[in-house]
Amino acid sequence: MPTSKSGVARLLDFPRVYSGFANLIGGDARSAYMREYVRPVPGQRIVDIGCGPADIVSELPDGVEYVGIDMSPQYMDAARARFGNRASFHCQPISSALAVSPARFDIAMANGVLHHLDDAQALDLLQLARASLAEGGRLVTLDGCYVPNQPAIARWLLKMDRGKHVRAPEAYVELARRAFGTVVPHLRQDLLRIPYTHLIMECRP
Repeated sequence: MPTSKSGVARLLDFPRVYSGFANLIGGDARSAYMREYVRPVPGQRIVDIGCGPADIVSELPDGVEYVGIDMSPQYMDAARARFGNRASFHCQPISSALAVSPARFDIAMANGVLHHLDDAQALDLLQLARASLAEGGRLVTLDGCYVPNQPAIARWLLKMDRGKHVRAPEAYVELARRAFGTVVPHLRQDLLRIPYTHLIMECRP
C-alpha cells in the first residue's frame, strides 16, 4: 500500500465526502445490490466487514441485526451518529471483531474491501468471513474489476482507486474458491451512473 495519498483520496477519508460521492455516482446501485444479491430478511444477522460510514444500513429491512466493522474512527463515529439506534459498530481490526462471535452470522458482506488487500490479506479475510458464518450462511462481496474492452473511463477510475489490488474477475474468484466451496460471480457494468465494472461474488462454505 502507498505511504501517501492523493488529495482526492484524503478527501474520501471524510465520511460526508465519501457518502456524498457515493450517492452522486451511485444512483440505484446500493438498492439494487441489496435487493438482488444480499437479499436480507428480518431476523437475519449480518456482519459488514470494512463497513465505512455504513450507508448501506439505510437499505436494510427492520428486524435485521447488523454489525459493522471498520478501523476508521471517523467512519465509525459517522455510522454511530446516523445508525446507532438500529445497528452496532466496532472500530477494531477485523480479526479481533470476528473472533468474538464465530459461526454467528447469516450474511457477511465485504463491500469494496478485497481490492484494498493483497492476495495473502484477502485470503485471511475470506477465511475469517467463512468462520463467522452460521450454518447455511454466505458471504457477499463487491469490488471493481478489470475486464477486456471496458470503457476507458472505467479503467482510469479503477487505476485511480484508493485500493491498489484491483483484479480481473477470475483472480477474485480464484481467491474466494480457496476459502469457500461454492462461489457464484456476477459481473455488472450498469450499477453506477458512470461507466464502471463491478464483480459481485456470492460465496458459500
